[in-house]
Amino acid sequence: MAEAQRHTVGDVTLNYRIDGRGDPLICIHGVGSYLEAWSGVVERLKDSFTILTFDLRGHGHSSRVKGHYEIDYFVNEALALADKAGFSTFNLAGFSLGGLIAQRLALTHLDRLRKLVLLSTVAGRTPEERTRVLERLAALRAGTPADHHNASLSRWLTEEFQAANPAVIAGLRQRDAENDPECYAAAYRVLAETDFGGFLDQIRCPTLIATGEDDAGSNPRMARYMHERIPGSTLSILPGLRHSILIEAPQTVANLMRDFLTTKEANLG
Repeated sequence: MAEAQRHTVGDVTLNYRIDGRGDPLICIHGVGSYLEAWSGVVERLKDSFTILTFDLRGHGHSSRVKGHYEIDYFVNEALALADKAGFSTFNLAGFSLGGLIAQRLALTHLDRLRKLVLLSTVAGRTPEERTRVLERLAALRAGTPADHHNASLSRWLTEEFQAANPAVIAGLRQRDAENDPECYAAAYRVLAETDFGGFLDQIRCPTLIATGEDDAGSNPRMARYMHERIPGSTLSILPGLRHSILIEAPQTVANLMRDFLTTKEANLG
């Protein structure tokens, strides 16, 4: 991947990278993660796209700002980086929390988007699903990011992948242990408490929705819910995968994204 760069937006300095050449594509990672989570996808797409990845506030090598986070902070910082990169319009992909940020950006700045990719993200939670995610938030606040990681690993990756890739798992554990607990919890609260289910019909750009068949949190029911409400959207349920599809199946994700982003179709606006 390209050398990291820095850009300051208000009180936050964001760590970002730009790779490849072609149509502009911004990729937003999930809570507790970092821009390198997209590396496997970037390597496979950089021949066709100019790809901007970055560490969200409180994550990776971006500023570890304490306090309350709102989803619009993430949206505004993503747009500031798009402006810095010279992307007047762009394709946008978001994973998990990144998918919520992408939904919000599509709802507030649709004119900036070409196409939208929502990976392993959430909308239309049932009361039971809301209860479970709020319980995970409470457990996170009571413990540490590493505790949360250990409790969540089986929800994120299949046992077969874990057994076959001990170095990857060790690296994920190490990165998770380096997260700032307060920043992690602040971002996780946004994930846990945000739901744009009632507004999705306002997203009028070509949209791809994908999640793992066995993803317990960002489950296929929610993916179908989004598909039913976003006009003209495309749905893909990935067999045998759980939540962390960027880590376990970057080739599959890259193929899906390439096929979708390079298909010529009329804008639905």
